[in-house]
Amino acid sequence: MREQLEHDRVIRLLQAKYKRKFDVAINPGQEQSTPVGSPQSPWYPDLVLLSAERGKKLLGVVEVETAESVNHLEAMSQWAAFGKLKVEFHLYVPVSGVDSARRLCSDLQIPVTEVWAYSSIGDQIRFTAVQRAPGAAPEVRTKPASEPKPTREPQPLRVAKSAAPPARTKAPARRPAPPAAKARPAKARAAASRRPAPKPAAKKSAAKAQKRK
Repeated sequence: MREQLEHDRVIRLLQAKYKRKFDVAINPGQEQSTPVGSPQSPWYPDLVLLSAERGKKLLGVVEVETAESVNHLEAMSQWAAFGKLKVEFHLYVPVSGVDSARRLCSDLQIPVTEVWAYSSIGDQIRFTAVQRAPGAAPEVRTKPASEPKPTREPQPLRVAKSAAPPARTKAPARRPAPPAAKARPAKARAAASRRPAPKPAAKKSAAKAQKRK
């Protein structure tokens, strides 16, 4: 009973996970609401992945196993049938059954798109991808609502280096100004002002002529 409750809980968590990409129908417990395969011998996988378009084309199936259901009989009957549907086949098994599931798929040549391991830690169930077929579509990554989001560590700020200032060119040297003429002393200026002004040359020549006469 405990494993069945955990099995149905995983189905509902996966329904929320795949809803972001597909239209999802589930067959939890003993419910058989959405069959796949031929109408004569239908199968009821735990999750049925349909396209969101009007035609509801089958795109994939998901099967969830418990520790007891990972066995040869289950692989021969259900896994082999789901692998023949020509759509994506995702298999979820508990961590303890990963090696057995991979060995059964290899021995029976069952084409599995993805093999996932799930584990319960307290109230949380975590999923880990352990095998993906080459060329498979990228996985849908989601986390349970109760799982805290990782925080990013603050990155150190990077200070951009400023460009070096352009080299200063030296201005041409200025020639020293010629020394200013020395000012004449005050006494020399006074003596120069007392000297009589020179007489005209014409008056001197006239005086000389009168003396000769």
